[in-house]
Amino acid sequence: MALRPIDLAREHGLSTQAVRNYEEAGILPPADRSPHGYRQYGERHAAALRAFLALLPGHGHRAATAILSAVNGGEPDVALRLIDEGHALLAEDRRTLDAVRTALEHLPSPRPAVAGAEFTSIGPVAHRLGLRPATLRAWERAGLVTPSRDTRTGYRTYTSDQVRELLIAEQLRRGGHGLARTAEILHRLRTAGRPDAVRPTLTAWHERLTARGRALLSGAAALHSYLDRPEGAQT
Repeated sequence: MALRPIDLAREHGLSTQAVRNYEEAGILPPADRSPHGYRQYGERHAAALRAFLALLPGHGHRAATAILSAVNGGEPDVALRLIDEGHALLAEDRRTLDAVRTALEHLPSPRPAVAGAEFTSIGPVAHRLGLRPATLRAWERAGLVTPSRDTRTGYRTYTSDQVRELLIAEQLRRGGHGLARTAEILHRLRTAGRPDAVRPTLTAWHERLTARGRALLSGAAALHSYLDRPEGAQT
């Protein structure tokens, strides 16, 4: 049965122009044409559109477009590799979340404040962490923590919050995370507030990853259904 652009569009609340744009982007296979030049779609096109829209929540527009374009271009292996990459990214995000949770669980309680000791120089900080000052300077260059400078001496000084961030960084580094990933995690914690205030953020982060995982499954199921449909089948 021949379907018009409006027929595909109505099923998903899209415009007919969006359907035409999807065809031009390779998301849909090329449409047949009527004797008068009008586009004629079939159930294979409808399945391609369903697969694309199912892939969107988990993979995003760019990757979903690349996946369908690869399938319609006769490169299913490329499409499957992109699917694998989406799952690999999710797995890495889960590992990052686990690393943040572990770091917070093993973070020592803050020491009592000492008068005049709000700022700490690099030597005592390095000693507390069991690191060399040179390591802290390397972490600074990598963007983990940026200490202030004493206006009289020019020496690095760290606030109590920065010391706690360095304790988290040390836990993450011991867990095998590179400097770039550690800096990214610290940024997440920093924008959320103090460690105790991060826990609701971690819960929301976990919920987003769960939703993304389910979206990846839904997208894979829709793509599987599309891949199982013979290329010439229009009904």
